[in-house]
Amino acid sequence: MPWSKAEDARMPEMNQQLAGEARPVDMHVHIVGNGSGGTGCWLRVRGWHRPLAALMIRHIGLPAEAMEGDLDGLYVERLIQLVRGSSLGAAVILAQDNVHDDQGRVMEGVGSFHVPNDYVLNLATWHREFLPAVSIHPARPDAMEELERCLAQGAVMMKCLPNCQNINCNDRRFTRFWERMAEARLPLLAHTGDEHTIPVVRPDFSYPRILTLPLECGVTVIAAHCGAKSGWLTP
Repeated sequence: MPWSKAEDARMPEMNQQLAGEARPVDMHVHIVGNGSGGTGCWLRVRGWHRPLAALMIRHIGLPAEAMEGDLDGLYVERLIQLVRGSSLGAAVILAQDNVHDDQGRVMEGVGSFHVPNDYVLNLATWHREFLPAVSIHPARPDAMEELERCLAQGAVMMKCLPNCQNINCNDRRFTRFWERMAEARLPLLAHTGDEHTIPVVRPDFSYPRILTLPLECGVTVIAAHCGAKSGWLTP
C-alpha cells in the first residue's frame, strides 16, 4: 500500500511510547467537555442521563459541580493523572463528530455530545500521555479533506458509532474514504452492539456486519464491545 512521509510521521510518538518499556496503550478513552475552555466541545445531558452523568463524574474523582463548571480543564487534568498513575504508556483519546444525515448535513439537535478533531489533536500535541483518534462522518462533503488534514496532523485512529452517528459504513459512496484509510494504515474503531449512554439514531447499524465494506477495502477494524447486548438489540 502507498505510504507517504507525512503518514509515516504519524507513528513515532506511539512507537516511542511502546519502545523500551513496552508499556501498554489504552486504545479506547473518551474525551468529554462542555466548551468551558473554548474547546468547541458541547454536552447535552437530559432526563435519566443526568443522574447517570453525575454518577460517572463522581466515579472518576471529579466534583459534582464540574458538569456546570470547567469540565474541559478538570476532565483532562484528571485523565492525565489517571494515565500517569497507571501502567499505561499512553491513552488514545477519542473525538466525536456530529450526527449527519445521509446527505452529510448536520442533524441539528440530535446527539448528546461533540468533541472536535482539533481538540484531540491539540491535546495529543500538548500532552505526551495522549494519542489522537479523530472522528469523521464519511458522508460529510469535506470528509476526504478532513481525513487528509487529520492524517497530516498525526491521527493514529478513526472512531465512529454507526448506530448513534447515522453512519452506514457499507454505503458504496464511502469506498474511497475507506480505501484512503487503508492506504494510510489508519485503523477504524467502531462501536458495535447496543448503546444506552447516548441516543441511538439507527438501531440497525448496531451489528458488526455494518463494517463489511471497510474490511473489504483493507481497513483494520476494531469492533468495539464485540456487538454485545447491553439491553434490547433490534434483530
